[in-house]
Amino acid sequence: MEEDLSSQSFHELIHDWSQDGPHAYPVTGHVMLDDESLRDGLQSPSVLDPSVDTKVRILHLMDALGIETVDLGLPGAGPRQFDAVLTLAREIVREKLSIEANCAGRTMVVDIEPMARVSQLAGLPIEACLFIGSSPIRIFAEDWEMEKMLGHIRDSVSFAAKEKLPVMFVTEDTVRSSPEHLASLFGEAIEAGASRLCLCDTCGAGTPEGVFNLVSWVRGWLKSQGAEHIGLDWHGHRDRGLAVANSLAAIAAGVTRVHATALGVGERVGNTAMEQLLVNLKLLGLRDDDLSQLPVYVKLVAQAVGLPVPVNAPVVGRDAFRTATGVHASAVAKAMAKGDVLLADAVYSGVPAHWVGRQQEIEIGHMSGASNVHYYLGRRGIESSPQLVANILAEAKKLPHLLSEEEILRIVSRTRRLADEQAVE
Repeated sequence: MEEDLSSQSFHELIHDWSQDGPHAYPVTGHVMLDDESLRDGLQSPSVLDPSVDTKVRILHLMDALGIETVDLGLPGAGPRQFDAVLTLAREIVREKLSIEANCAGRTMVVDIEPMARVSQLAGLPIEACLFIGSSPIRIFAEDWEMEKMLGHIRDSVSFAAKEKLPVMFVTEDTVRSSPEHLASLFGEAIEAGASRLCLCDTCGAGTPEGVFNLVSWVRGWLKSQGAEHIGLDWHGHRDRGLAVANSLAAIAAGVTRVHATALGVGERVGNTAMEQLLVNLKLLGLRDDDLSQLPVYVKLVAQAVGLPVPVNAPVVGRDAFRTATGVHASAVAKAMAKGDVLLADAVYSGVPAHWVGRQQEIEIGHMSGASNVHYYLGRRGIESSPQLVANILAEAKKLPHLLSEEEILRIVSRTRRLADEQAVE
């Protein structure tokens, strides 16, 4: 067996263009994550609101994954939501979890007061995430007046500060908002006591270039105001399928915390997928989490909200590390024959399967070659022969689906029986 590749020598085999050029990701620092699965994730029109006990189990998995903060929900939405948020807050305190809590609400005292009550009853600091629409199109549709909006911001943020709730001020639809509107809204919120700003792609309308430009402008504006200490969050949706790319662009431009949900569940077609974000940030060297519980977390959330995990979902889908194509299987099999997990995980995959407790899987189908069969049989301790390989491939080429283990074992049994009969003759 050849010597395993070291991490250093391995990286010499892969050229990383994300770090080679004028637009590169930061190579140092730590990007925080905020899990919105129990708030924005539950705003999907097709999901169920899980039981409190299930939410508690999900909370513990978030903590195990190293996620820094969690949106516990909207306690002002009614008694059921208030009770769930309070239970989760008390669980954090009782179990001494590392994850910190926040809650969402409008820039209205009626939404903030329940957050303060939860904080007091649980004995837990809770960040108030106060949102208001900011884009001209939203303001026009709502017939809002800027002066009235500024009054809401001033009153709500000031009230939260008096209640000792740290405030993240959230501008909905930030990516379609003008610099003039944003400067007015941000300035009012910061003056009233907000310690973080959250930039949102509420409608999933942004592109990576637009997100980078937006975050860069906000950072420049904060510097001009002497407010560089204000934290910056990014919250993105995936209506155009760009949520992960936009989140990475926001990170490259300088945000320090990004929001996501398990499987990307959320309003309309959803949010940035937490599992994809965690893996990408680890690959970029911006986080180093133990991701062994990631499939468990995603599966539990999916079951809790009543949605399937798509077979082709990146990282956690059934087919994420599975192939039946001859050329692909040949390369993976050769890498595995070297006894090097790192090599086998990377030769035909952009994500290391062992990070999430998986391994490369080779199946047999109509696009397979002999290497698929040799590997498949070898993994199961079945001795192969030219005739057996030929028989299995001949059957696979006739069928529209991958051969099941039962079908393959049947071919093995039939081939052996015929060989025995020929030997007798």
